[in-house]
Amino acid sequence: MPRRLRRFLCRQSMLVLGLGLVLIMSLAAVAAPLLAPYDPDALHLDAILAPPSSEFLLGTDRLGRDVLSRLLYGGRVSLWVGFVAVGISTIVGVTLGLVSGYFRGWVDEVVMRVVDVMLCFPSFFLILSVIAFLEPDLVNIMIVIGLTSWMGVARLVRAETLSLRERAFVAAARLAGCSTARILWRHILPNALAPVLISATLGVAGAILVESSLSFLGLGVQPPDASWGNMLQDGKASLETAPWLSIYPGAAILLTVLGYNLLGESLRDLSDPRLKR
Repeated sequence: MPRRLRRFLCRQSMLVLGLGLVLIMSLAAVAAPLLAPYDPDALHLDAILAPPSSEFLLGTDRLGRDVLSRLLYGGRVSLWVGFVAVGISTIVGVTLGLVSGYFRGWVDEVVMRVVDVMLCFPSFFLILSVIAFLEPDLVNIMIVIGLTSWMGVARLVRAETLSLRERAFVAAARLAGCSTARILWRHILPNALAPVLISATLGVAGAILVESSLSFLGLGVQPPDASWGNMLQDGKASLETAPWLSIYPGAAILLTVLGYNLLGESLRDLSDPRLKR
C-alpha cells in the first residue's frame, strides 16, 4: 500500500469505519436472497423462540421464523426507505433552494416562509400526524418522510445559490444567452452539490430511524413483512425470555445509522478547508 494512501487512511479512520459499515450493511441487504438461510416468512413450528444455534444462527421468533433471514430482508426495507425518502427530499429541497436563491424577491420570501412554518413543527410528530390519516404502507411512509424533511436541503442550496449567482461564470452564461433553466441546472447546481451530498448522507440515517420508529409504533411496515422496527416491536413482549429478538435488530439499526453518520461527518470535515492540514 502506498505511503500516502496509508497516511490518508490513518488520518481518516472515521471515514473508513463509516464507509465500511455502510458497505457491509448495504451489501448484506442487497444479497439477502443469497445470504438468508430460510424464507423470512417461513414458520418453523417445532422451533418457536429457539435460541441461536447452528440451525438458526440468530434464533427464531415467537412464530418460529428465522431471525437472521428476517433481519436481512428487513435491512432491504429500511435502506430502501432511507434512499427513496432522501431522494424525494433532495429533489424538492434542491429545486426550491435553487429557485429561491436565484430569483430572490417575493419568490425567496414565499419559499423561506414555508420553510419557517415547516420547521415550527417537530418533524417526527408531523410525520405521525400525516401517517395517522393514511394507510400504513411502505410507499406512503417514503413519500411522507421525504416531503417533511426537505427544508434543510432547501436552505443549504439557497445559501450556495445566493453566492454562486454573483460569480463571473454565471454572468458570462447570461451574456452568452443561456436560458434561466440552463444557468440553474448546468452552471449553479453542479457547484452547489457538495453540501447537498453530505446532507443526503446524514439524511439516510435519519430516515432509517424514522421508519424504524414508525414500524415499532405499528404505523410503518406491517407484518408479515419484516423491518427492523417491527422486529423490535415483536421482541418487546419476549425481552426477558428471548432477548435476541430485540438485540439483533437494535444492533442493525445502531450500526447502520452510525455508519451513515460517520460517513457524513467525515465528508463534511473533508470539504471544510478550515479543517485541512
